Parts: sequence; C-alpha cells; structure tokens
Amino acid sequence: MSVPETQPTVLILTALPLEYAAVRAYLPERDERVHPKGTRVETGRLPDSSWHLAISELGVGAERAAALTAQLIDWLHPEAVLFVGVAGSLKDDIEIGDVVVGTQVYEIHGGKQAHDGFKVRPRALPGSHALEQAARAAARDLPEIRVHFAPIATGDVVLADSRSEIAWHLDAHYNDAGAIEMEGSGAAHAAHLSGQVDALVVRGVSDRADRYKRRADAGGSQQRAAAHAATVAVAMLRKRQSRRTESGDSEEGPQRRHGGDHIDFRGGIFHGTVIGKQGGDR
Repeated sequence: MSVPETQPTVLILTALPLEYAAVRAYLPERDERVHPKGTRVETGRLPDSSWHLAISELGVGAERAAALTAQLIDWLHPEAVLFVGVAGSLKDDIEIGDVVVGTQVYEIHGGKQAHDGFKVRPRALPGSHALEQAARAAARDLPEIRVHFAPIATGDVVLADSRSEIAWHLDAHYNDAGAIEMEGSGAAHAAHLSGQVDALVVRGVSDRADRYKRRADAGGSQQRAAAHAATVAVAMLRKRQSRRTESGDSEEGPQRRHGGDHIDFRGGIFHGTVIGKQGGDR
C-alpha cells in the first residue's frame, strides 16, 4: 500500500545507520511500512510543515541506490527524493562539519579506455532548482552551520588518499566538485528517469578525503556531519511547500479572487469540498 496521495511525501534516503538516525530524530511519530520485496521505510509527519517523510536506509553504493530508489518511487509516489548523509571534502575551504548541497551530481567513472589513455565521458544531473532555492533560503537561518552549494562527485570508492590516482582524476576532470560520496548519482538517476520527481543530494562533510579520514571518523565527525546534513534538509523542506498544498496561498502567490463568492483556480488543482448556492439572494 502506498502513502495516500493526499499526503504530500518526500522520500529521504540514507546509506548508513548513523545517517538514518540523524533524519529519524526529526520524526517524533513513525509508522513502519514494508515493500512487497522487503525494502523498509518509516513514515511520519514532519512537524511544522505540510510534508510526510518516508525514510529508508539503503546501504552503500550507487547501483544499489538507483535500484531501490526506483522501487520506492514507484511504490510511494513522492514529490521529491533527497539523499542525506556524509561525504568527504574536496576543497580546502569546505571543512569538517560543513554541509554541501549538490547543485549537480557527477558520476565520475564514465569514460573510455583507449590506447592513448582514459577518455572521460562526464555524466551529470542537476539538482532540483526549487529545492536548491529553498536550501539557500534555509541556510540563511542556520548561522551555526556553513552550507556550500557546489557539484557533488559520486564514485564507487572511499577516498582516503589525496595523492591517489582517483584524487588526480577528480582534480583534472571534476575540479569544481565540493565533495565526494557513493550513492547520490544512483538516486538522482532514478528520480530523473521517473519523469516527475525532484531530487537533491545533501551531504555533511565528515573528513577531508585524505589519509586522516580514519582519525576524523574516530573523533565523531560522521555523527556531527550527518546531524548537520539532516538539519539542513529539514530546514529546506520547511521552506519548500508541497505542490499539492491545500492552502489558498502558495509559493506562486495567493489565488486570485473574482467578484464576491468566486475564486479562480485556473492553472492549479483544487483538492477539497466545493459548496455552492442555488439561486436566491446573495
């Protein structure tokens, strides 16, 4: 059974238990649901918003994320998909504890190995403009968290050596990327192929993608980064109303009124009871 369409839903995906816990903390009341193929979600109303959240811990890897995201989109029919979690920084000015919102997601392994070297074939998907704008607005109200807006690189690799071949590859071909992680492109592709779901990747920085990664993790950086990413994602959703909002006013402005009892809903969809008059005096 899917979440009823009268409840606008955002699907929030994570890879790791600590990422899941950071998002779950924002849902005081939850119901567990199980897809016929076994994938589990917890659903609940996000306080102070019109959204219901469906959160799921998918495990590691872009291919797994793509397959399970497609499954959950088909089941739950969300308006948006977010991948929220931790990442490694690729820039000196993006520090541990900062959050990177993905303006684009790069899949970094695409290319052709030729006799004269590896020919990169970049693949990228933009993040949702509406969600990115909501994140920018939310960031202004979160002075305690530094939020960066930059492309995010996705690769099937944990980068723990800033002098490695993959680090050189990133610098040479994706040098505007602010962070590297492992699942974002899979979720973004699944959302894109659905044809009607907004998607955004929100990552907290837990290490600098160098040989000190293990030391940073041991110091609690992953928990801190996951908490900051969840905070930014939730603040963004509280800024961004559902397209199905039932209020008279929307992000596009109030509904236009015409002559007394008439409301013009042209260009939109009205969900609710219509009560009319039959003749008589006004």
